[in-house]
Amino acid sequence: MLKKSPYILYSDGKGNIFEDTSLYATGRSGWDALPVPEEDWIELPEGGSLYELPGRKGIGIDVETGAMRLCEKGWAVAAFIPPAHTGLYLAAYETEKDAPTLPLFCYTAAAWQDGVFYVPAVRIEQDIRQDCAGYDWDVINSGVEHILKAYPQNRLINHLANNCALTYHCPAARNYFMGRWECPVPSSPACNANCIGCISFQPQEESIVSTQDRLTFKPTAEEIVEFTVPHLQTAPYPIVSFGQGCEGEPLLMWETIRASILEMRKHTDRGSININTNGSKPAAVRALCEAGLDSIRVSTNSARASIYEAYYRPNNYRFEDIVESLKVVRSFGGWASINYFAFPGMTDSVEEYEALRKLIRETDLTMIQWRNFNIDPDWYMGRIGVSETGEFLGIKQLMELIREEFPQVKFGYFNPPMERIKGRFEADFAH
Repeated sequence: MLKKSPYILYSDGKGNIFEDTSLYATGRSGWDALPVPEEDWIELPEGGSLYELPGRKGIGIDVETGAMRLCEKGWAVAAFIPPAHTGLYLAAYETEKDAPTLPLFCYTAAAWQDGVFYVPAVRIEQDIRQDCAGYDWDVINSGVEHILKAYPQNRLINHLANNCALTYHCPAARNYFMGRWECPVPSSPACNANCIGCISFQPQEESIVSTQDRLTFKPTAEEIVEFTVPHLQTAPYPIVSFGQGCEGEPLLMWETIRASILEMRKHTDRGSININTNGSKPAAVRALCEAGLDSIRVSTNSARASIYEAYYRPNNYRFEDIVESLKVVRSFGGWASINYFAFPGMTDSVEEYEALRKLIRETDLTMIQWRNFNIDPDWYMGRIGVSETGEFLGIKQLMELIREEFPQVKFGYFNPPMERIKGRFEADFAH
């Protein structure tokens, strides 16, 4: 733990990062810059990286006067923190008039002390499945080569290999080609939401670009079953997961998914079948549960309908539908998670806390996956029309309050495998 506050970082605009020892680093919550408690800083985890924020000046605390002021030496700096970690504060900066919109990444505060980069974050998940150290490109490349040969006609395998694993370095796709854990199954080229921060499709007139290209075809049940059954049969801690970042909404393809699940379960009862979804079609979710779906993860930026709908801009569904989908899965005894986009100052506002408590009680929620929100903070709050965030608790305090009131709700970052669902969830999952 740090004994004193670390120093602010700045970039010279050419990819070089420096510390300014006249300023302590601050963090941001909502629209406000704040001092970060020393105990909230951890070393930047392996796999984390730093960005410069063009057109933005960092806000620090003057080492001598204790007053907040801008770092005029260069652009502000933020950190990307790797999966399994949740950020507690955003990078604090002032945005200049013509600053470009930031791309779709997370912007956690970053600082420097005694030769080490620091970020305010917690490791929320013991599972190591997406830790950098666990990936071996020799194994991945040979897995890609072997599996492409085994399924030469399978369009999904080609997409997962050439698009996801080799082009975008998708962690789930890389794990699949290493023969382990969660196997991604993109299944829908279309979507029924128009999320402001969609990572796979952005209209041409938008000021940001999507981080990856979306699936362009509708896979058949045969294509899905062909590679998921061997994965369930042979992989350690196997999960098959419909709904990925490179596609639209999988529930729009629910008939194909249902047929796939029924066929998979004719061949093996091993492993867990999961869907990552916006939860927009409770009747489809029911049909999938009847077919053998084990778990659902519903993505949301908020437990409040008004904030949810301002961001997701849903077509032909409402926030109430996502609540109903979670209830449906629990009524079958399944595992129901929310993929909760943590945004300091919004997620931990008093109003949001009350809404989250209500959601947990109403749905008998099993798990919260505390995800970092990949979006330009100013742009997001401007687009959903939030000028005041009200009183906030702090992300850490929010987590503590929820843990205390709902000890049965699990915290994490990933969909758990069946062994973990049925066994000791809190066991150190170092595989």
